[in-house]
Amino acid sequence: MIKGVGIDIAELKRIRSHIDDTAFVRRVLTPEERDCFYSLDDKRKAEFLAGRFSAKEAYAKARGTGIGQEVSFQDLSVLNDPSGRPYASAPLFRREKIHLSITHTDQMVATVCVIEGLSGPSAY
Repeated sequence: MIKGVGIDIAELKRIRSHIDDTAFVRRVLTPEERDCFYSLDDKRKAEFLAGRFSAKEAYAKARGTGIGQEVSFQDLSVLNDPSGRPYASAPLFRREKIHLSITHTDQMVATVCVIEGLSGPSAY
């Protein structure tokens, strides 16, 4: 059963200005995501950071809360499987399957998130 759908769009220029801001990077990215981030060149760092920022915003919107008291940037890790497909891990919300799509242009990143509730007691 679909529990929520969220969408977000972010300007790469805005995020690009934060790739050297350690506090911002630590606030948005989980330790696992930071390992990936620091292995990239600056162009890919901006895309990666913007994609994770946007994916987490879309996830929080799909939950109906936004980023804040109920969901933080640290509650969700967005990584890539071996084929490059993004996937999300949200240990606090194990009773859901998270579907993500992230796309980039030279100027923007957009993300769609669908949360599918799994059978059994709801995480909501």
